[in-house]
Amino acid sequence: MSDQLQISKARALREVQDYSDRLLQLSHKIHATPELGYEEHHACAWLTAELETFGYSLFANPAGLETAFVATIGRGPIVLSICAEYDALPEIGHACGHNIIAAAAVGAAKALAPLANDLDATIKIMGTPAEEGGGGKIEMMERGLFDGIHASMMVHPSPVEADRMDCIAGKHLNVQYVGKAAHAAGFPQDGINSQDAMTIAQVAIGLLRQRLYPYEMVHGIVTKGGDAPNVIPSDTRGRWILRADTLAQLELLEPKIRSCFEAGAVATGAVVEITQASKTYSEFITDERLAALYVANAQRLGRVFTNETKGRLKASTDMANVSLKIPSIHPMLGIDSYPAVNHQPEFSAACVTKTADKAVMDGAAAMAQTMIDAALRPEIRSYLLERNSNSTS
Repeated sequence: MSDQLQISKARALREVQDYSDRLLQLSHKIHATPELGYEEHHACAWLTAELETFGYSLFANPAGLETAFVATIGRGPIVLSICAEYDALPEIGHACGHNIIAAAAVGAAKALAPLANDLDATIKIMGTPAEEGGGGKIEMMERGLFDGIHASMMVHPSPVEADRMDCIAGKHLNVQYVGKAAHAAGFPQDGINSQDAMTIAQVAIGLLRQRLYPYEMVHGIVTKGGDAPNVIPSDTRGRWILRADTLAQLELLEPKIRSCFEAGAVATGAVVEITQASKTYSEFITDERLAALYVANAQRLGRVFTNETKGRLKASTDMANVSLKIPSIHPMLGIDSYPAVNHQPEFSAACVTKTADKAVMDGAAAMAQTMIDAALRPEIRSYLLERNSNSTS
């Protein structure tokens, strides 16, 4: 390792350590104030205020996305980005630990701010709203906010440490059946039961599972099933997620599921409307060079990679769509939460423990040091610059 690389990495670690009190306060404050996708006004304001104190120039409300931002420092030809997520889940708050993601991104930003000129790099911290089903990063990509970036990364909490999350393609669908209300006892023959239509669709999906490939998934909830037990339900709604390993496989799965919903309409006489609820998430392509550098940096900080989730944890993220465009990584920070796992209330509680706080600090330092590798290691820098040049030529 060159002297400049060693010196820069040591300084980055000191910057994170010196900032620890404010950094952990930020993590806990976001955790205590959960906000849903595209409504993360407090978290967005808190993050941008910190970044401005570090000297980052702020592009707020980019392309009309109120809770997104792009904070930039440095003027070098290689452009490196770190993504911050800060949306929560309905009812169970930060049960996916986005407070840790956001705080780690800000910690890395603090570490890199005084080094940007020495790295001959441009550092961008991307505030990306609505990961939990909204697709904020995809919206930002479509508006050109990721153009010209050579590498991107983020970290994500998990029960155990892993060099990546097995990300699969996913699509969110809204389903609504419109029937006809009637007195359930007096005039049931005059009604069209929209809830029955949804029940038939659910049974059809259950039977379809026998013919699904192991890499295909479908799951959903009924969000409205009627208003009173003595009124034939005229309006029944649900939200469903379809998943497959790749976008191509997802495209083959979707017509099968749509047929199940259409069957409910045919059987009952209800009218069905199926709409896409948010952007489609893709599979993830991990950049193996960046992943190896991140793992080496994290291990020097004492992180132990078990990769126990590999092949078991299947999830979808809009960071995957970024990975199809830009060399990207999405390592998992273990917070020692077992038996609690992501999207459980118990996991939310685990995201503000001492172990979680250490994950914030280590994630921030490891990301900053990996960015330093990307900027100062000639073979990595050249690879990233050339790949971007080839993809835009």
